[in-house]
Amino acid sequence: MQQIRKAMRGKAVLLMGKNTMIRKAIRDHLEKTPALEGLFPFIKGNIGFVFTNGDLSEVRNKLTELKVEAAAKAGSISPVDVIVPAGNTGQEPTKTSFFQALSIPTKINRGTIEIINDIHLLKPGQKVTLSQAALLQMLAVKPFKYGLAVTSVYDNGSVYPSAVLDLTDEDILKKFSQGVSYVAAVSLQIGYPTLVSVPHSIINGFRSLVALSLVTDYSFPAADKIKAILSDPAALAARAGPAKTGDAPKADAGKKEEKKEEKEEEEEEVEMGAGGLFGDDDGY
Repeated sequence: MQQIRKAMRGKAVLLMGKNTMIRKAIRDHLEKTPALEGLFPFIKGNIGFVFTNGDLSEVRNKLTELKVEAAAKAGSISPVDVIVPAGNTGQEPTKTSFFQALSIPTKINRGTIEIINDIHLLKPGQKVTLSQAALLQMLAVKPFKYGLAVTSVYDNGSVYPSAVLDLTDEDILKKFSQGVSYVAAVSLQIGYPTLVSVPHSIINGFRSLVALSLVTDYSFPAADKIKAILSDPAALAARAGPAKTGDAPKADAGKKEEKKEEKEEEEEEVEMGAGGLFGDDDGY
């Protein structure tokens, strides 16, 4: 706590106290700030308040990065997975029975006990037994880290989970764009014009007009441009883009076939001309 208070100096103020006193203090300010009533459901357990005018994400990250290592005590709940690594423990062979009681495979190596395989000793939410705590203490392992955890944020009368602080501007824009697309889809389906669906309705109407223009004698400037492109194969091919990669092997195969045919024709010509060049066996 001293390290956290020191790190927050000038950036935020950390206040801890009894929950009864915290509720009393909030009730005294409800008349001026009624929105504080939303804090009551969160005042339970071992909690405190951090007051800041700075960036909430930066303050949250600074609070949570400061943690202290602690040994596992019997009866406590493990918040993380605890794995005892394989290797030399430095313990004397007389303590082999202790490891056997915990079903930990060991061997004697150079006069000390060595753990053969990694042992998954504790899982999250599992209670630490007396033997497990003694083993971790014997191996000088401090598996747990304790510090502050930011659970909720109060900002301008609103209370929301701290996970909201992980959202970036890109995430917000993505969610907003997705909502806009849903509104536009529903509006187009039910035929109710909205600000986000009108551009799509105009484009769809334009497509219908162009389609009618192509099959009838009626025309207009925008349709004339499309008709000109359709009537010019070169312009149409340019707009269609380069050929697909799947077409390349076919073209190459066609070229190889043409070269093969040309080679066969050349060989035939050489064979046909050989007799006339050297004559028959009878000579001239």
